[in-house]
Amino acid sequence: MFWLNFWVGWHIRCAANVGSNSHWKRPISCERETWKGKSLMHQDVRSPNDLSHEDTARLVMDFFHRTMIHHAMWFAEVRHQFGREKAWEILKGAYERSYDIQMKRLSKSLGFELHNGIPKPLLDLSRDALDGLKKDAAINWLANDGVWFQAVEFSRGMFDAKRCNDSCWSLFSPFESWSIKHFLNLPENPGLDGLKKALGFRLYATINQQSIEDDTPSSFIFRMNECRVQVARKRKGLEDYPCKSGGMAEYPSFAESIDPRIRTECIGCPPDEHPAEWYCAWRFWIE
Repeated sequence: MFWLNFWVGWHIRCAANVGSNSHWKRPISCERETWKGKSLMHQDVRSPNDLSHEDTARLVMDFFHRTMIHHAMWFAEVRHQFGREKAWEILKGAYERSYDIQMKRLSKSLGFELHNGIPKPLLDLSRDALDGLKKDAAINWLANDGVWFQAVEFSRGMFDAKRCNDSCWSLFSPFESWSIKHFLNLPENPGLDGLKKALGFRLYATINQQSIEDDTPSSFIFRMNECRVQVARKRKGLEDYPCKSGGMAEYPSFAESIDPRIRTECIGCPPDEHPAEWYCAWRFWIE
């Protein structure tokens, strides 16, 4: 399971740097920290057989990265060619088959057993350790989001970083909704109860504190009481990051992907003023 530990450790270091006068704090070059060593340009390397043991391991990690990006590119192209709904349908079958093939091969290579498709070392963890790993995985996701934001910000500026960020959320949020819907085996139109349940399974729900309050028989209010990014900024004496444009891409698309009858209203989200009890609040209702 070295590849899993690698990604967890790398992203946790990045996540520790969240918060700055822009969206995130500039990281301490996580890429250089991870891949430091002699450059292959100054070595007599003509084929993979010429690599040292360490560089061979580095190449294996690069293979994993290429596989991840290729997977994402396949999905992007299928969505472009056939539309979002058909792409999700195809993704479900492709992911399940690919996961099965890859985990079986990795289990043989790395010497771990599988139980119902799950690596047994994960099942052997205590509940506390497994919950800790779940949280670390969610922090990794947030760190990855921040790294991408910074990469665009430092290359193209804040305007383009926010533009890419909001566009990305308009794509990721309905995907996460679809993923949760299938994980929980929710019906086609699960209504507000289905949305309440799904909101508790988002990556954000693992690392932030949130609450739900029934508003009327046909509506409820969702509040983000503690946001990891905003709390880090507050701790450093910085103003809230103005995330409302991203939220307007995120929450309506998530809710409509759970049930197309659900509508969304922003009650408040930075740069809006808000009480100390929450950072953003959203009202959902069924028409």
